[in-house]
Order: sequence, then C-alpha cells, then structure tokens
Amino acid sequence: MQKVITETKKAFMTGNETAAWAALVSGADVMFGYPITPQNEIMHYWTRLAPQYDRSFLQTEDEISAGFTVCGAVQSGKKAFTATAGPGNVLMQEPFGMAEGMRLPLVAIIQQRGGPSSGTVVYSQQEVTLTTFGGNGEGYRIVYSTSTHQEIYDYIIKGFNTAWKYRFPTFILGDGYQAKMREPLEMYDPAERGIKMVDTYPLIGLEGSIAASQRDPQHLCNIYSLEEELYEVVMKYSAEFEAISPELVEYEEKSCDDAEIIVVSHGVVSRAADDAVKALRAQGIKVGYFRPITLRPYPQKQLREAIAKSGAKKLLVAESAYGQLYRLTRQEIYGETVNIETLFMPGVGIVDYDIINKVKSIL
Repeated sequence: MQKVITETKKAFMTGNETAAWAALVSGADVMFGYPITPQNEIMHYWTRLAPQYDRSFLQTEDEISAGFTVCGAVQSGKKAFTATAGPGNVLMQEPFGMAEGMRLPLVAIIQQRGGPSSGTVVYSQQEVTLTTFGGNGEGYRIVYSTSTHQEIYDYIIKGFNTAWKYRFPTFILGDGYQAKMREPLEMYDPAERGIKMVDTYPLIGLEGSIAASQRDPQHLCNIYSLEEELYEVVMKYSAEFEAISPELVEYEEKSCDDAEIIVVSHGVVSRAADDAVKALRAQGIKVGYFRPITLRPYPQKQLREAIAKSGAKKLLVAESAYGQLYRLTRQEIYGETVNIETLFMPGVGIVDYDIINKVKSIL
C-alpha cells in the first residue's frame, strides 16, 4: 500500500480534514457514509484523497445502510469505517448494535451536534449517552473522546488498531467545534512512531471445511432463538469486555494531589477546564483536573483514586450537555460520598471563565 505520509510534518487544518488523513494513514480501505453536518467534510476530503491512494468510497442511501455496509465490509476483511453525527448517529445505532452482537471491528467517527431531534448543526456534547450505551444491548463499545486535532489524528489510528485487536466496535467522539475549526497538528506515519497497524482478516469465506473438522465455525450471529443462548453470549461478552477494560482505559489527571475540588470534563470542554485550573491554582485555589479520555470503558478506578488521595469534598462536572457526563460519572463511582456539583451548558461552548466563576461560587 502506498505511503500517505513519508515524513513527519506540521499541518494546519480542520478536524474533519484531520480525520480523513488519519483514516488514510491508518490504512483504511473504504469509507461508507451519508451526508450530515458537521461531519460532511470527512466524506468530502476522503473522496478527494482516497482515489490518489487506491482507496474507495460509497455514499449509501441513508445512515442505516452506511452502518450496515461497514458491518459487511469488515466481515470480508476490509478496514472499513464511517462517520456521522446527531440524527445519523441515532439511525446507525441498529448497525452499531449488530456490530456489538457479532463482535465486528467497526470504526465510527462521531462529530457531535445538539439535540433533541435535529437540534443544532454546530456543536454540543449531547451524544455521549447515545454513543456509549445507545444500542440494543449492554454497551460493549470502546469510545475515545478527543479534545484536540492532534488527538483526532492519534486516536483514529489507535481506534482502528483497538477495533481489530479486540473486535468490539470502536468510536472516536469529537464535536462540531473540532470538526469545523482549524488548528495545528503533527501528521506522521504510524510506523515512524513504532506503531504497528493490526492486520485485518476475513471473518467469512474462510478456507477449510467445518464438516471435516478443519476449522471451527465463526458463529457470527446476532439473533438468538433461546433466552438461555442469549444469556450465555451476553455473559461471555461481559466477562471479555471487563477483562480488557484495564488495558483500554485512558485518562488525564493534573493537580489532584491536594485538590479541594476536582473538575471533571471531557472532549473540547477539557481544554477550558485545563486553563481554568491553571488560573485558579495561580490564585491559590486548590483545584484539580480529571479528564476521562475513554468514556467507555470509563476510568472509574482512577477517578476514585484521585478523590481518595486528594481528600476532595466536591467534584465539578462541566459539560456542554444536560447531565450526560454527570450521569455516566455518577454511576461509575457509585458509593463515593463526594458531592457532585454541575455546570451544564448544552449546545453552548464552555470557556475557562465559566468554570472559574462556578468553582468560586461553590467554594
């Protein structure tokens, strides 16, 4: 396969353009998609770039079919992906659930927009619940929440490897701000950083006869006639997901050793939280910063440890949604006695000033 990036270089581009380049350097063979703001340019850039590197694209009739064509392509051994947002994410929950049920290495890039319904086409963090637990099942998914264009690039590369290594559907969760704004990043070939891309392989059409005991059946099934059969499958997947969760969990923590209050945020809001914590620390206010990078699985053990070592009496969950990160955090650290304060600004960009004022009002 032709090299996309021959040497590490600086770039200044939108998040959507970054996503297309990252998929290319990851060795993605094909994208299936359907237009929806704010992810449209991922499709646009992919269709411009892909033919130069012998890659493919198909615009399907809707988002449901886009998700299902990814499910079909990965079964044939293709490194396939899709991208969507908002109502498209809602429609894709059926194929995403199928990917969970069949353990398919599906990769999806989600550039969140606001709801309910079509809501706003610009920005929000209102697809956290949908992306982490939206499907018909128990949420056997891996969800990375990015905060910068560099992370969009890095985690799309990692996302393809994660999907094909563990065979759980994997999501890179951005938002409309990241999709549209421009900022600098470093583009590189994964091999230059010592990143070996996980090889793909077909799940169907394999050599050998099952009848002659030359190979085991694949059991690529997502419908079960007996309740007991489904029970066994769910329990098996639960055990496997919980076993790999410690390997998958990622988080970022700063200034939590002596914090009286810890600000919990994710995605682009964590940039404002980081600035706010630095400013408050400069004023002598003991504030910590905790950011889950994986929303599924959630770094609950690490957040519990941050609370314990600091002795913090309060958490402040800041998000551009009305409690989706809050509910996720609360259920993950169930049993902790720390009080949880909130800063909910659905559909609105949170800046450091908002968090600074909220912390001061709490303290």
